[in-house]
Amino acid sequence: MTLTSTTALQPSASLPFATLGERDRLLDRHCAEPVISLLSRQGWGVVADADGNVHCSSPDQRVYVGFLPEIPAAARGELWRIVVNRPNGTAAWQQTFGDVPAQAIAGFLAALIASPSRHCACI
Repeated sequence: MTLTSTTALQPSASLPFATLGERDRLLDRHCAEPVISLLSRQGWGVVADADGNVHCSSPDQRVYVGFLPEIPAAARGELWRIVVNRPNGTAAWQQTFGDVPAQAIAGFLAALIASPSRHCACI
Protein backbone atom coordinates (compact mmCIF):
# COMPACT_ATOMS: atom_id res chain seq x y z
CA MET A 1 0.00 0.00 0.00
CA THR A 2 1.29 3.44 -0.88
CA LEU A 3 0.11 6.54 0.90
CA THR A 4 0.16 9.81 -0.95
CA SER A 5 -0.72 13.24 0.25
CA THR A 6 -3.38 15.13 -1.62
CA THR A 7 -2.33 18.48 -0.19
CA ALA A 8 1.12 19.78 0.52
CA LEU A 9 2.01 20.26 4.16
CA GLN A 10 2.25 23.96 4.89
CA PRO A 11 3.92 25.05 8.13
CA SER A 12 1.64 27.12 10.30
CA ALA A 13 2.58 30.74 10.85
CA SER A 14 1.69 30.37 14.51
CA LEU A 15 1.85 27.03 16.25
CA PRO A 16 -1.18 26.12 18.40
CA PHE A 17 1.14 24.91 21.15
CA ALA A 18 4.16 26.33 22.91
CA THR A 19 7.61 25.59 21.57
CA LEU A 20 10.37 24.22 23.79
CA GLY A 21 11.73 27.75 24.13
CA GLU A 22 8.55 28.65 25.98
CA ARG A 23 8.81 25.55 28.18
CA ASP A 24 12.09 26.17 29.94
CA ARG A 25 10.61 24.56 33.03
CA LEU A 26 10.99 21.21 31.25
CA LEU A 27 14.74 21.66 31.41
CA ASP A 28 14.76 21.91 35.22
CA ARG A 29 15.37 18.50 36.73
CA HIS A 30 16.32 19.53 40.24
CA CYS A 31 13.00 20.58 41.76
CA ALA A 32 10.49 18.21 43.31
CA GLU A 33 7.71 20.80 43.74
CA PRO A 34 5.27 19.51 41.07
CA VAL A 35 5.35 16.04 42.63
CA ILE A 36 5.14 17.33 46.20
CA SER A 37 2.14 19.53 45.32
CA LEU A 38 0.32 16.67 43.58
CA LEU A 39 0.89 14.16 46.36
CA SER A 40 0.16 16.64 49.18
CA ARG A 41 -3.22 17.41 47.60
CA GLN A 42 -3.90 13.65 47.62
CA GLY A 43 -3.24 13.41 51.37
CA TRP A 44 0.23 11.87 51.14
CA GLY A 45 2.79 12.39 53.87
CA VAL A 46 5.79 14.43 52.70
CA VAL A 47 9.05 14.65 54.64
CA ALA A 48 12.26 16.39 53.60
CA ASP A 49 15.40 15.11 55.27
CA ALA A 50 18.42 17.16 56.34
CA ASP A 51 20.30 16.14 53.17
CA GLY A 52 17.73 17.62 50.76
CA ASN A 53 15.98 14.37 49.82
CA VAL A 54 12.18 14.26 49.83
CA HIS A 55 10.22 11.18 50.90
CA CYS A 56 6.49 10.78 50.19
CA SER A 57 4.18 8.04 51.46
CA SER A 58 0.64 7.29 50.37
CA PRO A 59 -2.09 7.45 53.03
CA ASP A 60 -2.18 3.61 53.21
CA GLN A 61 1.67 3.50 53.41
CA ARG A 62 1.83 1.11 50.43
CA VAL A 63 3.37 3.54 47.92
CA TYR A 64 6.64 5.39 48.41
CA VAL A 65 7.96 8.16 46.17
CA GLY A 66 11.43 9.49 46.80
CA PHE A 67 13.22 12.46 45.27
CA LEU A 68 16.76 11.47 46.17
CA PRO A 69 19.37 13.85 44.77
CA GLU A 70 21.71 13.32 47.72
CA ILE A 71 22.11 9.53 47.79
CA PRO A 72 24.95 7.61 46.09
CA ALA A 73 22.54 6.16 43.50
CA ALA A 74 21.88 9.69 42.20
CA ALA A 75 25.42 9.74 40.84
CA ARG A 76 24.43 6.70 38.75
CA GLY A 77 21.34 8.47 37.44
CA GLU A 78 18.71 7.36 39.97
CA LEU A 79 17.08 10.61 41.04
CA TRP A 80 13.50 9.39 41.61
CA ARG A 81 12.35 6.10 43.16
CA ILE A 82 8.79 4.81 43.26
CA VAL A 83 8.01 1.63 45.20
CA VAL A 84 4.58 -0.03 45.40
CA ASN A 85 4.08 -2.66 48.13
CA ARG A 86 1.64 -5.53 48.41
CA PRO A 87 -0.70 -5.61 51.43
CA ASN A 88 1.79 -7.88 53.25
CA GLY A 89 4.53 -5.23 52.87
CA THR A 90 6.65 -6.91 50.20
CA ALA A 91 7.54 -4.90 47.11
CA ALA A 92 5.16 -5.48 44.20
CA TRP A 93 7.11 -3.29 41.77
CA GLN A 94 9.40 -0.33 41.67
CA GLN A 95 10.52 2.19 39.12
CA THR A 96 13.40 4.59 39.11
CA PHE A 97 13.83 7.68 36.98
CA GLY A 98 16.96 9.65 36.28
CA ASP A 99 17.34 13.27 35.33
CA VAL A 100 13.81 13.91 34.09
CA PRO A 101 11.65 16.93 34.89
CA ALA A 102 9.44 16.65 37.96
CA GLN A 103 6.47 17.40 35.68
CA ALA A 104 7.07 14.04 33.98
CA ILE A 105 7.12 12.23 37.33
CA ALA A 106 3.98 14.09 38.43
CA GLY A 107 2.28 13.07 35.18
CA PHE A 108 3.27 9.43 35.70
CA LEU A 109 1.94 9.49 39.27
CA ALA A 110 -1.22 11.38 38.30
CA ALA A 111 -1.98 8.67 35.74
CA LEU A 112 -1.61 5.97 38.39
CA ILE A 113 -3.73 7.90 40.88
CA ALA A 114 -6.44 8.58 38.26
CA SER A 115 -6.83 4.85 37.54
CA PRO A 116 -8.38 3.49 40.74
CA SER A 117 -9.35 0.19 39.11
CA ARG A 118 -7.55 -2.73 40.69
CA HIS A 119 -7.23 -4.74 37.51
CA CYS A 120 -6.72 -4.04 33.85
CA ALA A 121 -9.74 -4.81 31.69
CA CYS A 122 -7.58 -7.06 29.53
CA ILE A 123 -6.86 -9.55 32.35
